[in-house]
Amino acid sequence: MSTPPPAATVTGLTVAIGATPLLTDATLTLIPGRIHAITGPSGSGKTTLLSALVGSLPPGAQMTAGTVTVCGEDILTLPPDKLRHLRRHRLAFVGQDPGSGLNPRMRAGRLITETATRATPRTVPDLLRLVHLPTDEHLERRRTTGLSGGQQRRVALARALARRPDLLLLDEPTAGLDPALRDEIADLLRDIAARDHIAIALTSHDPDFVARCADATLHLAHVAPPITPPDRRPASGPPARPAAGPVLTVRGLNAHHGTRSSRRHVLTELDLDLHPGTLTAVVGASGCGKTTLVRALAGLHQPAGGILTLDEERLAGPFRRRTREQRRRIQLVPQNPLGALNPAHTVGATLTRPLKLHFDLPADQCENQVAELLTAVGLPPDHAVRRPHELSGGQRQRVSIARALAADPDVLLCDEVTSALDPATATGIMALLATLRTERGLAVVLVTHDHTLITGQADTIIDLTAAGRHQPDGRGAPLIRN
Repeated sequence: MSTPPPAATVTGLTVAIGATPLLTDATLTLIPGRIHAITGPSGSGKTTLLSALVGSLPPGAQMTAGTVTVCGEDILTLPPDKLRHLRRHRLAFVGQDPGSGLNPRMRAGRLITETATRATPRTVPDLLRLVHLPTDEHLERRRTTGLSGGQQRRVALARALARRPDLLLLDEPTAGLDPALRDEIADLLRDIAARDHIAIALTSHDPDFVARCADATLHLAHVAPPITPPDRRPASGPPARPAAGPVLTVRGLNAHHGTRSSRRHVLTELDLDLHPGTLTAVVGASGCGKTTLVRALAGLHQPAGGILTLDEERLAGPFRRRTREQRRRIQLVPQNPLGALNPAHTVGATLTRPLKLHFDLPADQCENQVAELLTAVGLPPDHAVRRPHELSGGQRQRVSIARALAADPDVLLCDEVTSALDPATATGIMALLATLRTERGLAVVLVTHDHTLITGQADTIIDLTAAGRHQPDGRGAPLIRN
């Protein structure tokens, strides 16, 4: 049997923004029916390579060497009309932050049928079932704000599959997914590649996922020496809080998604005490309410019931009804940083804003603090002049962490902040959080699917899956282990 012609070929590709390299000398060939994994540390150019394959380099970036051919076309030189036709009919791309690519005003079912080559009444339920989403919870009626990060990722995948592409590009497709679902997605991709003769290229930091689904692997090296986070935090802000009572207390927290006809309970009668200097890990299957919990604590999801207190002072549910000081003291690092960082602002401007807002620091002190914050999260200080599109997914995640730390909070809510990072960088971030907890008395809540990261570090583990294990509506007390 003869080998089919490649769906895409990349030869010696080098991409840079000015003198800053984003990708160096990358070569790969994508064959129909096969899965090609692209691995490497954060900042090595994995997302840049996928962007080149879809014909869209980051703003300001230029190809300085190499070639990129997709479906027989030099995709980086195609006229706009031909490029649109190729993207519409022959290739599909699901980014690392799929939620930012989904129209928040459209419901999940409409998002899927919008790209379908031939929509029928069975299109949406069949595709939801294909990506392992429930078809009996009216999920197709929800907007993206009513979906968890993992559910948004699978809706985006269903939307991509609806167009029956020749080439499917996936940037960190298992970020934010639990291990069982990760394995299901790996098997799904294998079936899709073989059955529909699709060439698939994906990036991943997960060696188990890559081993389960990939036929071939391209490993990209650092384009610049990595920065190692220091062992101590920048010397700024007030001293550590005394480890007395809890800084944040939650009693009887209830939360749901959807309207009355499609309401789904995700948190029921949850109690929680966050003490200074402790790490509380929140685990559970995708869609069980982990993100809803941290968003409710941050004031971004209106609870259906319950009482929150900050240092024994009643805390309003909605963010806008909290004082500026209360907002400063509870900071959220979201799962998808691309949608949370202003694309028009440099990293320096992003980090300077909370320094001026909360501490009224002069410009020279802000500049020094920005450099210290970037170094603390493992980024070079010269990244202050970059904008979000000039950063990798892992680098954007670290900027998001630095922005939260700039407010000098007492409670740091981290939603899957290590899911887009390579293992070495993820370990460095956990070490940074441990130092912050020790030296500053910071109470950290960490949503994660990576149990190896929290083993031996978490003071409390909340398993939200236990709440809904026997009851479809998710009612019941979560399992809490100290």
